[in-house]
Amino acid sequence: MPRSAGIVLYRLASGALELLIGHPGGPLWANKHEGAWSIVKGELDDKEDPLGAARREFVEETGANVDAQACVSLGEITQKSGKVVVAWACPGDFDPAALLSKTFELEWPPRSGRIQEFPELDEVRWCEPAEARQLLNPAQTALIDRLEALVAESSGE
Repeated sequence: MPRSAGIVLYRLASGALELLIGHPGGPLWANKHEGAWSIVKGELDDKEDPLGAARREFVEETGANVDAQACVSLGEITQKSGKVVVAWACPGDFDPAALLSKTFELEWPPRSGRIQEFPELDEVRWCEPAEARQLLNPAQTALIDRLEALVAESSGE
């Protein structure tokens, strides 16, 4: 079964927790909104260090880097498809307008012989946990619960 590794970039904006989530690019996701968004993640090779893979994917999909020393494990979740996602929380900031996502090629429309290029992520946005729960792949909402507990613990609540 495929595995992915990802980063949940978060910040406190005016005391409110916000996390960065991304919308997948390409025509298959163009008209999908609720439940289609994801943490910034990508495929994990069996021989690859999971945190290293998560950081690599963050760079490839956003154009920005995160500090490995600041990352804290959020553990694993299993999506409905069976894909296992291992994730880390990392404090930071990112301007969504600066998104510079790696691209992929796809024959579109199907059987047309026409190859088009699409971004891995076509949009990222900062969301408070309630909005993120509406937009994210449902299995990934467990990562929000873990992030909220981590932030509450680190702030002494």
